[in-house]
Amino acid sequence: MARLDPHSYNDSTQPETETLDWKARVDFRTRRLHAEATLTLKEASAGPLDLDTRDLDIRGVVDAQGRPLPYILSPPEPILGSRLRIELPAGVKQLTVRYRTSPEASALQWLTPSQTAGGQQPFLFSQCQAIHARSVVPLQDTPRIRIRYRASLRVPKQLKSVMAASFVGREEHGVEAEEHYEMPQPVPPYLLAFAVGSLTSKELGPRSRVWAEPEALEDAADEFAGVDDMLKAAESLFGPYDWERFDLLLMPPSFPYGGMENPRLTFLTPTLIAGDKSLVNVVAHELAHSWTGNLVTNASAEHFWLNEGFTVFAERRILEALAGQEVAALHAALGRRSLDEAMHHFRAHPQLTALRTHLTGVDPDEAFSQIPYEKGYLLLRALEDAVGRPAFDGFLRRYLAKYRFQALTTEEFVRFTEAELPGALEKVDADGYLNRPGVPDSAPRPSSARLEALGKLRGKVPSQADTRDWTPTEWQLFLESIPTDTSQDVFRELDAKYSLTASRNSEVLVAWLVAALRAGYDAPLHRAEEFLGEVGRMKYLKPLYSVLASSREHRKVARAAFERNGARYHPIARQGVELILSRA
Repeated sequence: MARLDPHSYNDSTQPETETLDWKARVDFRTRRLHAEATLTLKEASAGPLDLDTRDLDIRGVVDAQGRPLPYILSPPEPILGSRLRIELPAGVKQLTVRYRTSPEASALQWLTPSQTAGGQQPFLFSQCQAIHARSVVPLQDTPRIRIRYRASLRVPKQLKSVMAASFVGREEHGVEAEEHYEMPQPVPPYLLAFAVGSLTSKELGPRSRVWAEPEALEDAADEFAGVDDMLKAAESLFGPYDWERFDLLLMPPSFPYGGMENPRLTFLTPTLIAGDKSLVNVVAHELAHSWTGNLVTNASAEHFWLNEGFTVFAERRILEALAGQEVAALHAALGRRSLDEAMHHFRAHPQLTALRTHLTGVDPDEAFSQIPYEKGYLLLRALEDAVGRPAFDGFLRRYLAKYRFQALTTEEFVRFTEAELPGALEKVDADGYLNRPGVPDSAPRPSSARLEALGKLRGKVPSQADTRDWTPTEWQLFLESIPTDTSQDVFRELDAKYSLTASRNSEVLVAWLVAALRAGYDAPLHRAEEFLGEVGRMKYLKPLYSVLASSREHRKVARAAFERNGARYHPIARQGVELILSRA
């Protein structure tokens, strides 16, 4: 027996799933999916087959002829959920599990009409990364095993389902509609994704459209209008786009992430709608995942940097191609600051600051941070600097070609890199990135004229002339650099001059609120309380709840805000905030 992924019951000696046929009926009244999953294995093999499940109500397991198969659903374990062990007779290559999900399924969020933009219809969406697919489908929930799938979703007729797959067709049956999808390319289970609600769409280009609730569609289409240029820039850097379409879905405010790179249908937070296209770098990040993550995937959460470090590197190359080197350097500086904060946050768990982590007994959601993103980016930047951009670009294309539609480990990356770029890993002290805590002293540091100008303004009130051409990234860098002992007069003057408490840009607003509250300037406190009720994105919830909970004066404010709003947050975000408050 060999379990290669510490977050899965999958036994590498057992047969692997090749395809999934999934049928589900969406029941908003009970907040359940009534479903069946048909798994076709790569080969027939007698003996046990272990599947991952979490809070699933298993109704029965049958073979392709409908004959019952014996199974045991084990008691749940923390993190992993319950093992579903099915005994396969000789010759069985296909089996069907009939089941229903729990109303508390960790991958699903059920929204009432009042929690949507239109206020008339309910909404449902999934979020399966990192190991939440098992709460929706019984399967081998490890990115090691990629599957093709077909799906049918039965939904109320007045609603529309969308899925990270190719749309096949829709049929109406009385008060319900059944919509069919197919994913012809093999994907890791965490990329299973769907949403159901009052949705409509608008074309953005030959290969892209945006989906949203009708009330938000035009704003979303305006904000993301340049996505085709982004797609062309990415292809020029990384090769052909393998997923046919790059559609976008604007999510409800409770969506816990900036974006989720579900192939063919990227999910995006509404906090990106700033009215000036200033936050579309998140779209560049999710697009870059089409190559680094979706096409070439980490074998488990222990190698998460292979998804995110490569994707941050690719995102900044796309930004550089579209907006220039200065803008890319600003984003790199912001990334380095977030990396330093994450290093401080994990100071009691230094082992989690290495890129190659060991996560047996550790929930990947609790280990999640900016470290694999930004420390991984720095390793790749160091390699690019060491061998030169032309050589590194060639290496990156060969890497993507070799591991296309596969998963790999850090150790496989090292072997490939040593063969392709001899001596480069040792030259940049790759071991310091991969296996040791902290950041190597030799790590690249961003530099540009605009960064130097920002540095001179630290803790001061900049003039209108200083800020005339600032991007939101520059505002973030400036606000995050304000010393905590800065005079309250500076904060008062900043807000009077630039109306920061009223900013429509969520990145700028949160940077301002955190800087002000951390320094004891309480005038924007009411806006912080309001904002915690407007969004569910963890990038904003965690720093705001942290700064409030760290103050004896504001701890009650944080707890009261969570009592008011916690039920509206996604389960993953709710868990993160509860952890912050429990430590306060």
